[in-house]
Amino acid sequence: MGYNLIRYGVKDASIADNRALVAKVFEALDQTKPQYVRYLVLELETGEFVHLVGQDKDSSALTGLDAFKAFSADHAERRSGPLSRSAAKIVGNYRMLTDADEVMPA
Repeated sequence: MGYNLIRYGVKDASIADNRALVAKVFEALDQTKPQYVRYLVLELETGEFVHLVGQDKDSSALTGLDAFKAFSADHAERRSGPLSRSAAKIVGNYRMLTDADEVMPA
């Protein structure tokens, strides 16, 4: 499975919108349950969001979701700066990426 780490800042006025759009992506993932997608989003107290995306096969299992398209549609307008994306490897994982129950409400 290949992983990408995506990081970007969000304008203060758009943080709640960004959070709600991300929540809708997770709702869609819960409904469709794509087998080859792993997805984690963190919101930092600085107003930055960090996405860790893992995909094995066709990326459209995530990017093809209507909720993801809605999230992406005006993403550049919500951001406070450029988006940073880089390939990543998980070096260690202790109970972080499975069955996480502590999700921040939208």
